[in-house]
Amino acid sequence: MPSQRGRQDKSPGAGGLTARLTATPPRRLQTGAVLLALLALLFGVLTVWQVSSRSAAADNVVNHSQPLSNDAAQIFRSLADADTTAATGFLQAGQETAAVRTQYDNDIATASQLLTKAAAQSGSGDPGQQWITKLNAELPVYAGLVETAKADDRQGIPLGGAYLRYASGQMQNQMLTEAQNLYQAETKRLNSDYSDARSLPWAALGLGVILLVVLVRAQIRLFRSTNRVFNLGMVLATACATIALLWLAVGQTVSSSYLADSDTKGAAPLQMLNQAEIEALKCRAAENLNLVARGSTTAYETAWDADSAKLAGSGGYLAQAQSNTSGDATAQQAVNAAVASFHSWQSRHDTAHGANQNGDYATAVNDTIGSGSGTIDAAFTSLKGSLDTAAAHEQDQFTNLADSGRGATSLLAPGAGGLTVLAAAGVVAGVNRRVAEYR
Repeated sequence: MPSQRGRQDKSPGAGGLTARLTATPPRRLQTGAVLLALLALLFGVLTVWQVSSRSAAADNVVNHSQPLSNDAAQIFRSLADADTTAATGFLQAGQETAAVRTQYDNDIATASQLLTKAAAQSGSGDPGQQWITKLNAELPVYAGLVETAKADDRQGIPLGGAYLRYASGQMQNQMLTEAQNLYQAETKRLNSDYSDARSLPWAALGLGVILLVVLVRAQIRLFRSTNRVFNLGMVLATACATIALLWLAVGQTVSSSYLADSDTKGAAPLQMLNQAEIEALKCRAAENLNLVARGSTTAYETAWDADSAKLAGSGGYLAQAQSNTSGDATAQQAVNAAVASFHSWQSRHDTAHGANQNGDYATAVNDTIGSGSGTIDAAFTSLKGSLDTAAAHEQDQFTNLADSGRGATSLLAPGAGGLTVLAAAGVVAGVNRRVAEYR
């Protein structure tokens, strides 16, 4: 009867499998080759996966999250400008100019189109979707209130001013808050995509280093057992793995650098310029609505003081925009021009406000919405134009740098994948040649 020990020796198990795989030198070489080839292929798969995920994030930055963030800012600007322009048209006392009417219609149309576009590009789980839905429902209601206000004013009905102030209250206290929330949600998603796109693939880099170390050690062992300096298959595998690892490290570092620059030299200054223009529009609306109110409330002058401080006070958006564009002569010149325009605006605002306080309403209105070069409207238009110039420049900076960052790794995933397949093939071919010498 066979002994218990004999039965255990013949039973299959991990120990028996290991023994069979390492029983002879050729088997040990073949087992090592398989493991090395699998390690090379694993490095390739991990590299392709991590590079592809970062490339997808970079594509999102360029084609999705940054454009949506910019569109959200444009929605806010269009709504705020519509509110300002509606008040301007009302102050023209039944003689609304074609330019003012066209500007208002364009603002409403732009906001509507961008909201439709944002809704189409956002899924049900998108954090900005709730704000888009609310704004889409509220925009026609606001436009209807403005039209009622203008119709009443043309007929000399005093309720016109009340309707306009109510419409503006809905815009300032509700719709613009929702537009700001939408902008913040899209900007948060942009920052998240930036973080994903710029992160280095540490897992793939670490595995690549391990692969190279193992390949070098394997060649040293082969040299000691054969006294042959080179094994062509292993040399090919090492060369391919080295190239793949260097390509991965350099390509992702260059891409990350370009993407970082696209943020600091493009997207971030653009966000600050958007905020500055938003505050400028809020200031302009407060001025116009203060005249519409005809002294019935001090709320609008209080709003002017608060918003103008955010715009041009110490640490305000204009000061931050100057800081963010300090290394860019073109953008800096435009921002400096905006600051100078605000100083003119502030002086003219004080003059118009003084006239209104002294009962000279007609002068205050003319100084605020008049067509002359010395009016508040001229200073505001100059400031807005300078901010738009700087914003267009920063948008170009973002696009160029982000495209360069995305392009730096465009061939990396397939290239590294191909190199690691060659490395695996080189390991197998090199070791098989050595095994053949045992026959």
